[in-house]
Amino acid sequence: MRPFLIIGESILDVIEGSGTRRALPGGSPANVAAGLGRLGHDVGLWTHLGADPAGDLLRDHLTASGVRLLAPITGVTSQARAEIQPDGSARYAFAVEWPRWPDGPAATETAIHLHTGSIAALLEPGAGDVGKLLSERRAITTISYDPNIRPALAGEPDACRARVEALVAVSDVVKASDEDLEWLYPGIPALDVARRWQASGPALVGVTLGAHGAFAVTGNAHVVVPPVKVTVADTVGAGDSFMSGLLDALRERHLLGAGARPRLRAVTAGDLGRVLSHAALVAAITVSRAGAAPPTREELPV
Repeated sequence: MRPFLIIGESILDVIEGSGTRRALPGGSPANVAAGLGRLGHDVGLWTHLGADPAGDLLRDHLTASGVRLLAPITGVTSQARAEIQPDGSARYAFAVEWPRWPDGPAATETAIHLHTGSIAALLEPGAGDVGKLLSERRAITTISYDPNIRPALAGEPDACRARVEALVAVSDVVKASDEDLEWLYPGIPALDVARRWQASGPALVGVTLGAHGAFAVTGNAHVVVPPVKVTVADTVGAGDSFMSGLLDALRERHLLGAGARPRLRAVTAGDLGRVLSHAALVAAITVSRAGAAPPTREELPV
């Protein structure tokens, strides 16, 4: 049983800004998989890639990052245009498809931990298969979820909110950004939303705050960590790298896997702070260079 199985989209990000244009690998779940692979984990990715140049680029990137690709090659590879703003943030426009995949992943593709999120968990016709898989696998694996809302693809907010809340409730670890929460719950403080989500099922809910750090809540703790100070190249993939770092640190402490659920729920504030600090460091290294380029294990301080 491999440590990680990731379910979700791979997207070619066409990044424009300051008079330049670059085509880089992207897609939130694929970024999480690449981040875990670069940190040395055995990670499998069920995704959608076509037999086209964009798919070739993404396959090369993912396999070079140590990711095992599990799905057949079909259709057309999804793409997004990311326009970098003066503050380094990214604004997106999408040409994405997420088809049904009733034959996969195979029952033999099991993992200690399953992660999903973003477009794949919301965009039909494939989103229904994602939800079904989480329900089927929850007894044998822990689950993490990052809504990573893309307003252009999220549809009507009330329907999106209901689906997100259903996915949160079956997850053990949830990570969202303050921007996600503001879109889903306008005017409601992020901490209030995180506590509401945590009470619905997850052991841990983390929220990234951009340049202001991050916080997480459990049933008995609320921990805040400051940002790691770096010169920001752009924020593409920052939240995904945070997620990779979060899962890496939880795995290091033996807090993932169905048998670890009681330990995960009992995580101390001290351990939670160290987990969040590690995730923040991984994200900081990523934003210090262009594109979603998460660090390897060797690039982390000892």
